[in-house]
Amino acid sequence: MSDGGTVLVTGSSRGIGRAIALRLARDGYDVVVHCRTRLADAEQVAAEVRSLGRAARCLAFDVADRGACRELLEADIAAHGAYYAVVCNAGLTHDAAFPAMSEEGWDSVIRANLDAFYNVLQPLVMPMVRRRAPGRIVTLASVSGLVGNRGQVNYSAAKAGVIGATKALAVELAKRAITVNCVAPGLIETDMAHEHAPVEEILKAVPAQRMGTADEVAAVVAFLVSPEASYVTRQVIAVNGGLC
Repeated sequence: MSDGGTVLVTGSSRGIGRAIALRLARDGYDVVVHCRTRLADAEQVAAEVRSLGRAARCLAFDVADRGACRELLEADIAAHGAYYAVVCNAGLTHDAAFPAMSEEGWDSVIRANLDAFYNVLQPLVMPMVRRRAPGRIVTLASVSGLVGNRGQVNYSAAKAGVIGATKALAVELAKRAITVNCVAPGLIETDMAHEHAPVEEILKAVPAQRMGTADEVAAVVAFLVSPEASYVTRQVIAVNGGLC
């Protein structure tokens, strides 16, 4: 059990983000729950966090909107202080075979996944540094960013970029005792997985022969956020049942 401060979890109104928010609350952190449009869902997650004895508040903005990110995050920090940790989980997919991929299909995925790395973290890093205390940044990538997936050239490019950016930021912040790591899930049991992935086909390639759970991803994130992970930085941890 920690009492380490506040963690912002982007995209935490459902799925993996929700599981991360609740796991961190159980581990003793206050949580800033984030959504783009599902404010009612975010408020429900915040209520669950409070039921676990931790403080929670909600922020609603599009991680692809640079101006909105800066405005709302700077205002939240001014009101409540810098975060101990940030978990960059929000993102989206827009799958298509590359010859049929539209400009919007490419741009929207790059904006919501790779540009969001800058949009969310750039306003937050110096406030974290000025805390003069240990901090944690965890990004969520994907097996797509490690090996590339058919029909996901855009998503694979974005998540590979997130991995590279994570490693570079880790080097910059290491001497400040702020660790920066990446978790790369494989096929995880969420609504999004069933909407967009050929589940049965992918399962044939998973040595564990099953889908993972959001709680299993959250457990790895929780370790990286914890004080025990103070000497773990610049790493990519795959949670994929041995897929790659």
